[in-house]
Amino acid sequence: MIVKKMPILQGFPDFETVKNLSGNGKNQVDFAPLFYDIETTGLGRNSSFLYMIGAVCYEGNEGWQLYQWLAPDFREEKQLLEVFSEFLKKFTCTVQYNGDAFDQPYLQARLAFHELPDPFEGLPSIDLYKILRPLKGFLKLPGLKQEQMEAFLGEHKRVYCNGGDCIRIYKKYMSRREQTDLDIVMGHNMEDLLGLGDVFKMMGYLSLKSGDFQANGADFDEENLILQLKLPYSLPAAFSNRTEEFYITGQENLVSVLTCPVNGRIRQYYSDYKHYDYLPGEDMAVPKSISKFMEKGLKQSATRDTCYTWFPCSEEFLQNSEKQRQYLVHTMEYLFWIDKLLKVLLTNFHNNIRE
Repeated sequence: MIVKKMPILQGFPDFETVKNLSGNGKNQVDFAPLFYDIETTGLGRNSSFLYMIGAVCYEGNEGWQLYQWLAPDFREEKQLLEVFSEFLKKFTCTVQYNGDAFDQPYLQARLAFHELPDPFEGLPSIDLYKILRPLKGFLKLPGLKQEQMEAFLGEHKRVYCNGGDCIRIYKKYMSRREQTDLDIVMGHNMEDLLGLGDVFKMMGYLSLKSGDFQANGADFDEENLILQLKLPYSLPAAFSNRTEEFYITGQENLVSVLTCPVNGRIRQYYSDYKHYDYLPGEDMAVPKSISKFMEKGLKQSATRDTCYTWFPCSEEFLQNSEKQRQYLVHTMEYLFWIDKLLKVLLTNFHNNIRE
């Protein structure tokens, strides 16, 4: 088995950032994450085999270290699994991209095939693919492949082959043992791991969805209202997003939201729309606890898009950071939802065209 270890000198997020973004920043317990990625000869757990595992971990004063284990022959798969299983015991969680659906189940299946114990039992998993899925519409990403996430960040461009070509080159290496082929295979895995560190930093955008931010000032010129919010993390790349009602931009740890009040009033959206009725005549939503006393012809069940009330853009609001924050929390919930809705509408539109 071929084993390689090397330090990661730049590009990977610092340890405290990883700890904070993973939700462990306030905990005093030990936090030891392991980023990992596997290479296999196919997708089928019973018709292919594992030939390589790459991992990145933090080792105190030595910083982030990259490990790679490669089996030059399928007969060494069991040894590869045994070595990685022992290595895994030092960590408190794993970090992967789509690992809950592929990497971990694949490893567990191969472990079972070789009658080896499961080292993942009770070990928490951070699957970035699942966690970052809400960002697709919000950041207007073309897709959720890891390479597409990396392209949005603009961190680095890949120079090695893709996963499919990697299998072919590995099989060629098995028969010829040429160093060039080995370098390509290990280089591809290394790029996946470095990209995993880049993509991890995108968890900072989720602060907008969770409401983990502070209001940072407001400016109103009678036509445009601009609210600024401050995030606890620095965003890895600038972004912008526009809807009919809002324009949002963000860079580093500051985000600005622009909207145009109507007659000096702005909409406050609410996410719990099932508890509201919409009053078309009043152009506003009211709680069902109130609307139940109204005639049926005056109301209709509120939707996510009609569940709002109006309030004046008053001096009291402009000077009250807590009221601004509450407004922004609801607005962000709405913006994440409306991008999800847009995706559904576009999908239906394209399906109708095909029919």
